Amino acid sequence: MNTLLTAPTASPSPDSTSTSTSTSAPAAAGWHWPHFAEVLCGTGTDQERLGLPAHYLELPLRQALASAHARWRCASVEELLIQLSASDAPLADRLACGNLLALAGDPRIRTTQPEMRDIPGGTIDIGLPSSAVDQVLQEFSGLGLNRIWIDKETPRHSVQLQSFRMARFPVTNSEYRDFLCATGYSEIPSSWSFRQFPLERANHPVYTVSAAAADAYAQWLAQRTGRGFRLPSEAEWEWAASGPQHSVFPWGRQFDPALCNTAESGLLSSSSVGAFVGGESAFGLSDMGGNVEEYVADNYAAYPGGSWVADHLVEIHGNYRVARGGSFARFRDLARNQRRHGHNPRSAAYAMGFRLAESL
Repeated sequence: MNTLLTAPTASPSPDSTSTSTSTSAPAAAGWHWPHFAEVLCGTGTDQERLGLPAHYLELPLRQALASAHARWRCASVEELLIQLSASDAPLADRLACGNLLALAGDPRIRTTQPEMRDIPGGTIDIGLPSSAVDQVLQEFSGLGLNRIWIDKETPRHSVQLQSFRMARFPVTNSEYRDFLCATGYSEIPSSWSFRQFPLERANHPVYTVSAAAADAYAQWLAQRTGRGFRLPSEAEWEWAASGPQHSVFPWGRQFDPALCNTAESGLLSSSSVGAFVGGESAFGLSDMGGNVEEYVADNYAAYPGGSWVADHLVEIHGNYRVARGGSFARFRDLARNQRRHGHNPRSAAYAMGFRLAESL
């Protein structure tokens, strides 16, 4: 049976340097697993950056979704919720149930009462040891990486954090719509066709918004509720994603395409929040890897003891807001907890969203 229809039992590991393990096996299992020989930034089209052919290609997960929607279209909201959170349910079924919940009304999405998780403070180590850069480049070879992008993550260093809360899910289209209706704010996501709210994606993360819009949303919700909502700092985001074990991905050491909505899944669109069961961080946060990239509160700066990296984002913006977590339109390297990224306006394949933090 195709592993996209059931959770895969042997997903590829970035620890392996075998060509057959890093390319052939995942592709044979139905995952989208192209290999790029050169650095991708600034070259080619989005189609080429995603490793897609010139002709129309419907990847296996997309094919499975059609029959899954048919199976669940008459289910009740309660049945959809149960299936969406079932770890043993086929991925296509969970995705379909999430989509159907968007139309039925998803009770998990509460604009003024987002589900928050407590994150303990303390002295926290973040970043990547400088000695690990070569290992990362080797483990993620074939993804067109530039060494300086990984250099930005160095060195590992300690920061002091106060306890805080983090939202279980990124902010959704439905919540952003409530913000627009309440405030008249002018920035409508470009992912909303003809500037209209996408009801069928109500419980998907909002994306193609600016960092300024993310800040404005957090300020509005804080004022409306009297609570300390804001965007997380970069250090808070990484700690909430990696946890006490300093995991490489929110769920652990090895990449698993069944646990996050990155380009490897072949979905190549956003998904209902929480549909990739098993991909949660140690603190129970969903979609920290993949789905949409998440702005944090900080602009890019070199880490203490590190060097300033003048990469393409600096060339484009000068000063830019950091984003974390990767997305459905980016590959697995951007889903690493330590990866520091940002918005490239020259590419449509940057799905920029955000998640709330809360000061205690």
